[in-house]
Amino acid sequence: MKNVAMSEYFDERTLGELVCRHVEVDSGRLRFERVPTGHFNTTYFVLGAGRPLVLRIAPPDDAGFVFYERGMMAQEPFIHRIVRERTSAPVAEIVAFDNTRMHIDRDYLIMERLPGTPLTQCRVNARQLERILYQVGLYLREIHGITADKYGYLGPHRCMEPQDDWVSAFRVMWNKLIDDVVKAGYYNADEERHLRGLFECYRGVFDRPVTSRLLHMDIWAQNVLVSDGDRVTGIIDFDRALWGDKEIEFAVLDYCGISEPAFWEGYGRARDTSPEAQIRQVFYLAYEVQKYIVIRHYRNADPKSAYRYKEQSLRLLAQLE
Repeated sequence: MKNVAMSEYFDERTLGELVCRHVEVDSGRLRFERVPTGHFNTTYFVLGAGRPLVLRIAPPDDAGFVFYERGMMAQEPFIHRIVRERTSAPVAEIVAFDNTRMHIDRDYLIMERLPGTPLTQCRVNARQLERILYQVGLYLREIHGITADKYGYLGPHRCMEPQDDWVSAFRVMWNKLIDDVVKAGYYNADEERHLRGLFECYRGVFDRPVTSRLLHMDIWAQNVLVSDGDRVTGIIDFDRALWGDKEIEFAVLDYCGISEPAFWEGYGRARDTSPEAQIRQVFYLAYEVQKYIVIRHYRNADPKSAYRYKEQSLRLLAQLE
């Protein structure tokens, strides 16, 4: 496993071959525009294909990953399809997913390009932002209405065994993430033992009836497309999707600045604020923060930043001691 910048360069001939395997078009007409906002995959806008498309190429197999990132592109076709079928959320059609490795040594997919600009690149006033967050709340509640009978990362990337209940799934996820941080060299034996034991100490607050819901797990301003100032035209990047407790999604929204009053108005349901839910929120937020230890180490080769995320994680969890 090596440190690697996830965003790479591919020549236009290679890109054209990838697209022409799945789209009937003269490769000489194709043009590719690099998308600078992609942090994990290498992404291009495809021009000249008859309709606007996006080409996303996964990182190499020997890159450093959080456990659920390896091969996670494989779950997007199914998730996009069911979200498009069962909700009104603006989600792209997946034109093709290719993991044959015939023309390139990694997975890639081609999808329609949705209209709009990432919210990170938009200048909006407070009123417009409220309308945007309200729509995100509406769409996310619809997405959370899609349910399953198993828990965890259920996609074909098979990063964990599906579990029969949420407490078992989150226990697997928690320990796998600690495994990743230990492997990267950021938790010593005492810290590892302490963090594993901390979950066991509080395991009871997770052991309750939970509907397994589809969770996006990466909704932040960059993954929300906006047109006409305040109209949400796209929810993108479902590759980190998880099935389980909606409270863990809420913790990500907290961390990413999405769970403002306008979001909750759109979502239409209040969150649980019981003492037990607040304990779960600490664990869920720590789960989100710890991933950046691994990401900063492998993806960015930035140990100072990785250590800052470690300290943030330990401070969060110290609230429970």
